Amino acid sequence: MLAKPQLLRVQRSVVIQSKRALHDLVTLPGRKPVISYGPPGYSAVSGHVVTVFGCTGFLGRYLVSKLARMGTQVIVPYRDEDEKRLLKPMGDLGQIVSMEWDIRNEDQIAECLRHSDIVYNLVGRDYETKNFKFADVHVAGAERLAKVAADHGVQRFVHVSHLNASPTSSSQFYRTKAEGEERVRSVFPNATVVRPATMFGYEDKFLNNMANWPIWWKLNFGETKIKPVHVIDVAQALANLMSIPQITRTVSLPGPSTLTYEYLLELVEALTYRPPSRAPVVPKPIALAVARAAQMVWWPLMSPDEVERRYIDDVNVPGDWEAVGVRPDEVENHAITYLRRYRLAKDYLRPVLFPARPS
Repeated sequence: MLAKPQLLRVQRSVVIQSKRALHDLVTLPGRKPVISYGPPGYSAVSGHVVTVFGCTGFLGRYLVSKLARMGTQVIVPYRDEDEKRLLKPMGDLGQIVSMEWDIRNEDQIAECLRHSDIVYNLVGRDYETKNFKFADVHVAGAERLAKVAADHGVQRFVHVSHLNASPTSSSQFYRTKAEGEERVRSVFPNATVVRPATMFGYEDKFLNNMANWPIWWKLNFGETKIKPVHVIDVAQALANLMSIPQITRTVSLPGPSTLTYEYLLELVEALTYRPPSRAPVVPKPIALAVARAAQMVWWPLMSPDEVERRYIDDVNVPGDWEAVGVRPDEVENHAITYLRRYRLAKDYLRPVLFPARPS
């Protein structure tokens, strides 16, 4: 009778050669062959090579995780050495390839995407800095990425914008997002433009910010209407684009329900067992003045454009979730996961209660 360690060594020494089938071979539109092998999952090899620009951001890390679990080799361009370290364990050995890049350097961009079948552009800025304005990232940067991808024969380019992107918006953030979409399509006509709504998740600047600074979410008396969507649902939708026929139109990904900031503040207060905030409603001119003054410090605070966005309702458009094979979840199904840490110790295990939704 073999001992357990010996039995494990025998099992590891036995290699089962599986025969490849015809469905393991896929020919891309550019006649490039993609051969997959191994069992589905983390240690598989799908044969695809994907570049995710903006991989160290909020949405990017979830997309990299989804792609790596499918056995895809993911190129992760980075600017900060520390920010890309958490991506390495998301894939098997050799599947996460990190490369330093700069959005203004076309040679570095080309090096990051020249072997890729599909390129995702998730790069964006919530606020401006002295080095990068909204137009530098959302317009010129997006156009540069799409142009280099087209010049190097990349078959598919996915550009992530925002649900409220509009050339006539009062927000510069939304205006540059819309202009970036036009620039991308001018150099890469078959690009897929994805428009997600405001996303919530563990590291978000949405529910977490409401728990910390409720006063800034009372602007417009909390009556602004939004359609929050789970970041994991958006990441899954983006990952699914790799395995479905190319979509050359705009894909809108709003949340399943239209809510107000007032209701979401009540939700945060109910889940964290905190008393309602007594902070007053700040008038818009005062909020803009405070936001402008806050730009004099060197760390990111609320910007004037973000104040403007707090007064803009999400556009009412149907979602294209069926096209990407995802069913979005309601915010109530996940909020406690991200907000429980804001409870006091005596309230930590108390039951989860939800406020009544507005009719």
